[in-house]
Amino acid sequence: MPVAVIDGQPLHYIDQGTGPVVLLGSSYLWGYDMWAPQIEALSQQYRVIVPELWGHGASGPLPEHTRSLDDLARQTLALLDQLDIEHFNLVGLSVGGMWGARLALLAPQRTDSLVLMDTFLGAEPEATREYYFSLFKMIEDTGTISDQLLDVIAPIFFHPGIDRDTALYQDFRQSLQDFSRERLLHSVVPLGRLIFSREDVLSQLPNLDGDTTLVMCGEQDKPRPPAEAKAMADLIGCSLTLIPDAGHISARENPDFVNEALLTFLANHA
Repeated sequence: MPVAVIDGQPLHYIDQGTGPVVLLGSSYLWGYDMWAPQIEALSQQYRVIVPELWGHGASGPLPEHTRSLDDLARQTLALLDQLDIEHFNLVGLSVGGMWGARLALLAPQRTDSLVLMDTFLGAEPEATREYYFSLFKMIEDTGTISDQLLDVIAPIFFHPGIDRDTALYQDFRQSLQDFSRERLLHSVVPLGRLIFSREDVLSQLPNLDGDTTLVMCGEQDKPRPPAEAKAMADLIGCSLTLIPDAGHISARENPDFVNEALLTFLANHA
């Protein structure tokens, strides 16, 4: 599994397939396997790059002086530079879309197309920000994600009716349990605070190219509801696709629909 040293820390990434580059940006608390169905489908025609967030998967700790989503965008651009990738198509889900849009704004001449999934470029509403910060404090106090917290955090990522006995749900719940104390305290919690204290960049969205941008959202996404997706699509002047039978991790909850939508979009823009 390849690793690049970015800002002094090892960043793990998947590099699979050949053709035009498709960069996949993952959700907070998920490793590269969040994109497993998409990696399999897209790598038949494209070179798929999936960097893992700091403190997640096989990536190292959050680099010192990482303070904002702009830093995550800059770090990802540094990875692309190391790989001699000039042009790319970016698909970002959740925080992957948050830094992904910033990357597209930072390097518009290199971004051939952009898909924003289950994400929001505004500031986090105060009530949810304070709620998430209270969860981070509980994790910090114990150095672990307790069973009680697992039952609070895991459901956030799925549509409300998900069968909690499924492998998808149980594997994710177990992955949260597997985070070490060191990773939680030095990477996962600080990264979470960075994400949920982000600046509002909605005013910059009209600078994105509406013809080469697509917004997608799970119809039952609770943390990033379709109303947010519609507001962003309107600002960008691009299409909006709602994903049926899916919550926040729509790429895993309805992979066939997502794969078809991405392949259709990329066929016209990559």
